[in-house]
Formats: sequence, C-alpha cells, structure tokens
Amino acid sequence: MKAFSKHLSKDISKTARIDDLDVACIDFSGLTKSERKRNINDHEYRERKEELKAHIESIKIFLTKAQPNMRALNQLKDTETRFQTSEELLRKAKDNSRALSEKFERVKSERTKAFMSMFRRVSFAIDGVYKDLTRSSKHQAGGTANLYTENDAEPYLGGIKYNAQPPSKRFRDMDQLSGGEKTVAALALLFAIYEFRPSPFFVMDEIDAALDNVNVNKVSSYIRNRVDSPGSNFQAIVISLKDAFYGKADGLVGIFREKDVSKTVTMDLTAYDDVPA
Repeated sequence: MKAFSKHLSKDISKTARIDDLDVACIDFSGLTKSERKRNINDHEYRERKEELKAHIESIKIFLTKAQPNMRALNQLKDTETRFQTSEELLRKAKDNSRALSEKFERVKSERTKAFMSMFRRVSFAIDGVYKDLTRSSKHQAGGTANLYTENDAEPYLGGIKYNAQPPSKRFRDMDQLSGGEKTVAALALLFAIYEFRPSPFFVMDEIDAALDNVNVNKVSSYIRNRVDSPGSNFQAIVISLKDAFYGKADGLVGIFREKDVSKTVTMDLTAYDDVPA
C-alpha cells in the first residue's frame, strides 16, 4: 500500500493525448509485479480515499490563503477617492457653516443695535411725556415712567417691562392701576414712540372713555400744546363725546342721523380764536 501511494503521488502528473484531448493518466511502470497485483479491501480503500480527500482539501485551503487579492489595489484607490471626496465635502460644509455663523452674528449685532437705538430713545422720552400728561398745579412734578428690557443679551427676544407711577401714588404694577391711569400710561408710550419715529397723524378713538374730567383736560391740553409747538408737525384726529376734549380742537366734524341717513357737519374753530370765552 505504501509503495502504491508513493508511485501514485510521483507519476500522477503525467499526461497522454487521446483524440487530441489532454487527459490525466497514471503510470504504473514503477510498481513491481507483486505491487501491481496487490488487492486492497474495501475498508482500506475507503480509509485511503478519505486521507487523500483531506489532503486535497488542506492543499486547497493553503492555496486560497496564499493567493493574493488582485483587486485590493483597485479597492484602495476607490477608498482613497471616496475619502478625498468626503474630505472636500467636509471642508465645504465647514466653510459654509463658518460663513453662516458670521452672517448670523452680524445680523444679530445689527438687530440688537437697531432695537436698542429705538429703545433708548423711547425709554428716555417716556418719562418726560408721562410727566407732561400727569402734571397739574397740585402736582407740578408729575408722575414717573420707566421701561426695562427683560433680556439684556438679546433684548428683542424678551419682553419689555413698563412701570408708571401716577403723582402721589405708591409704586404698583401696571395691572393694578385704574382704567384711567392705564390709559394715560398707554398714551405716554404712544407719544414717546412718536418721538423716535413720527407718524403723519394720529387717529384716536374715544381715548377719553375711561378718563375723568381732570385727566381729560390734561390729555387734551397735552395734545393741544404739541400741535401748537413751534415747528411741530403733530396732527391728531380724535373721536370724542366730551366737550372738554373737542373744545380744544381746530375743527369739528359732527356725525348725525336724519331719516335713517347719516350726515355730517363741519365747523372750523380757528375762526373763533380771537373771540373771548
């Protein structure tokens, strides 16, 4: 059996040509006569067959491991190309992010600057306006009013705190003031905003509804004084039912009803300026 295996592994590579086809042939010339005539039983045959199969499989595994991957270089090039592409996209994304961040900070700065420019002007003017609206012979100093921002870092994102303290009254939150006091405070804020950005005219609808006679005279006198100020372009259209208010106007437009039809009548009061009261 050993001699048979030896000669089989030695001469198995020889070939012969049959009908122009290459086929594997086994050369038994190296065996002795006794070895050629030797017979093996089925059990030995199966064992030898399994040994040869195992040996062939081990050779296949070795060849598979020893065989180089010829596509590795192409795969490396593809990986490098993808890496370079990803790196370029990352660089562009960083540049865009940096540019957007700088633009955001610039807009944020400009927004803060614009807001604070308005806020400082209004907060500076509101106390003087409120004093003029609340000043009287009894309280010549008038009241006090202040504006505060709740978010100093980004004031336009927070609220604005408004405090108004009428003359001879203790400090209270705005929601604790009376209706008339709230009206005067709201008008002070409106006129303070006008100081920052004047409008062509005001249209005020029954702003004196919650005011007593004293405050009606104060508000109407303030508007009259603003209109009469030298170089002033202050104009106001006021809808009112109180003679103390429209008595200080330059002109009147009356609305009345006649036979289910609304009609108007106008009167120029400037013609009576020189007439003694």
